[in-house]
Amino acid sequence: MPGTPPAPGTPSLLRVMNDRAALDLLLEHGPLSRTTIGRLTGLSKPTASQLLARLESAGLVVATGTAAGRPGPSAQLYALNPRAAHAGGLDVTPQGITAAVADVTGEVVGRYELPSRAGTPAVDQVTEALGGAVKAAGLHHDDLHRLVIATPGAFDPQTGRLRYAGHLPGWHSPTLLDELAAALPMPVGYENDVNLAAVAEQRLGAARGHQDFVLLWNEDGLGAALVLGGRLHRGWTGGAGEVGFLPVPGHPLVRQVTRANTGGYQELAGVQVLPRLAAELGIEAGPEQAAPDGPGGPQVAYGPQVAAAVALLERAAATPEGPYLRFLESYATALATGLASLVAVLDPEIVILSGAAVTAGGEPLRTLLESEIGELAPSRPRLVTGEVRERPVLRGALESALAATRDEVFDTSR
Repeated sequence: MPGTPPAPGTPSLLRVMNDRAALDLLLEHGPLSRTTIGRLTGLSKPTASQLLARLESAGLVVATGTAAGRPGPSAQLYALNPRAAHAGGLDVTPQGITAAVADVTGEVVGRYELPSRAGTPAVDQVTEALGGAVKAAGLHHDDLHRLVIATPGAFDPQTGRLRYAGHLPGWHSPTLLDELAAALPMPVGYENDVNLAAVAEQRLGAARGHQDFVLLWNEDGLGAALVLGGRLHRGWTGGAGEVGFLPVPGHPLVRQVTRANTGGYQELAGVQVLPRLAAELGIEAGPEQAAPDGPGGPQVAYGPQVAAAVALLERAAATPEGPYLRFLESYATALATGLASLVAVLDPEIVILSGAAVTAGGEPLRTLLESEIGELAPSRPRLVTGEVRERPVLRGALESALAATRDEVFDTSR
């Protein structure tokens, strides 16, 4: 029967397993020779040759040059065929949508920036942004195997409505997911933006090799991603990690948080408090950052609050002394007040600091925050700055879409 997986222990199952092992090696290492693939998989040279011929015939690998200084057929190098599959990712923020398309190797081949337009339906903005990225890649919508859309908050798995993201206008219709499914020709996944930043760090950055970690994010809002046993913990309604709503000591309680779309931790340590902290110390706010125009149209810049916070933090990190040092110390204490609760409950191996309003503080802020956690929490996890610095949410969306795409196209039993 077509699509029926091979029976366990049969030669066909072993071929499928060997095919996937070889494809994963090419994904990890880049071009490899037949001899190297045989050595890394434990296959004989004839079996490795048959495997590569099979994958080449299926359009999954291509011959690409020869190893330097090595004559003969054994010097032939093979690589993943980048055009074997493509996937897309969208990063949706209050400022607009960033869309990107990547080939099966993970290389971004098309990108487009769409500033937010009040009154334009969310579905129209999604299709326009994705269409721009697909066009930039020289592809068509039908060439995409999968799309993952990152948003603040989370779509409730019971109701399908977006929750915890009142600052994202136009995305709260109860029929939005059905409308997107009707407008887009490929399977679509939806995920919280901070969760996808954690996916990017898990696959490409500071969380590689770690099974239990927390990613603390501060940009348009405060949030956290919780990875336990190597898996994202999303919670019953998708709201796990919405730490901006945490009541925190030292700050008045915020009631009716879903209506206010804020909570104690956001009011204590969110980007909006940094200009006030600076003013109390006699530090003038710096100029807001603006992103230059690019080939995909005007770049989606930070919002004004984030831009002001980034400018202040970069100046303080460059000269961590006097009032700038006291500014960083106050901010570190505010961040640690909420983070200590997460550390006490979850006891993570590491905490990754991500988002522009944290990473702009650099090593001085990281050191101060780690010291504060050491005094406020019973365990002392290692604090590290995220390594995926360019659009970590978008990169996580692409990595999530590519993982599912590779599982599909690398399955040679089909």
